[in-house]
Amino acid sequence: MNTRSQTRYENSKPLYEVEIDFDEASEAWRQNKKHVGQGHFKYICTIPLAKKHGEKCGNSCYKDSQYCWAHRGYNTNTNINTNNK
Repeated sequence: MNTRSQTRYENSKPLYEVEIDFDEASEAWRQNKKHVGQGHFKYICTIPLAKKHGEKCGNSCYKDSQYCWAHRGYNTNTNINTNNK
């Protein structure tokens, strides 16, 4: 015998159907991170390397920046490095 709450949910239709590919989602989430052990990750610099087509810099990000120390002055609008050095 069903309780009132069980009867209510059995007769209702779901609002929408959810299909999530967790392997694909995990791979997309890890694209800009480096695994450092025991479930911990660090963000990595994603500046494309000019000499190696398709490869990213891969160094750990500097403080609260999205770039490493070498690319910290990188300007995403013009794709140039604005360091004075």
